[in-house]
Amino acid sequence: MPLLILIARLRLLLVGFHILSGAFQAAVLFRLGGARWRQHLTRAWSRQLLALLGIRVDADGNDLARIERGLLVGNHISFIDVLVINALLPSAFVAKSEVAQWPLIGWLSRQTGTVFIERGSRKAAHHTHQHMRQAFDAGRRLAIFPEGTTTAGDTLLPFHAALFQSAIDAAVPVHAIALSYHAAGGARSAAPAYIDDISLLACLMSVLQAGGLVARVTLAASFAPPLPDRRHLAHRAHHAVAAALARFDSAQPPTQPRRNEAAIRR
Repeated sequence: MPLLILIARLRLLLVGFHILSGAFQAAVLFRLGGARWRQHLTRAWSRQLLALLGIRVDADGNDLARIERGLLVGNHISFIDVLVINALLPSAFVAKSEVAQWPLIGWLSRQTGTVFIERGSRKAAHHTHQHMRQAFDAGRRLAIFPEGTTTAGDTLLPFHAALFQSAIDAAVPVHAIALSYHAAGGARSAAPAYIDDISLLACLMSVLQAGGLVARVTLAASFAPPLPDRRHLAHRAHHAVAAALARFDSAQPPTQPRRNEAAIRR
């Protein structure tokens, strides 16, 4: 067996143990404190798991740390996107209902406040909307991937507008985030892409064998209430993310995020 594959498999074992430690934290340690304590644990756990996967987060030059509330929207490449965002801004995510059935991951998602999208009826959509409103009313951050699926990172699909409505109704800011994975030399990497029929295990092995990756993250734009209608808002967020991804490709350092005229109320 090649040495690199052996090392990757040994690191995969460590990843598995770390995921189990996350279950312990969610079951026991989460109960010892409030929301900020849980955010601290989530941030630390996510950073540690990224380190085990050999992924370094490059978020220099943006003011993500200033975001305290609202809706985060961004492009979607991999389940690792969740770790990257949580390493910076611990958030509750909106995910498809199938995730709730994943072994261990589904349970962890429920413990961290994930809002699951129930598809197939207007009533289900109303329930999702209500759960998101309740999260916003409680002052929580929510994150969504409005493309509705993952890509290899070389394209940006249209943003579905429906989930933007909850932020509009709750009058909370919307923050557009761009994320891209790169090899050590700077070229875009598709190693983390969770697409087609690839399994979770195969995706993890792909990342571990990549030899070190950089996750680049930037705040592309923020939109403060009063917000435009959801289709216009989705279009503007999509445009901002696309522009930020283009800057990644051109190897230019991210510029300061753009904002609308109103101050972002946090």
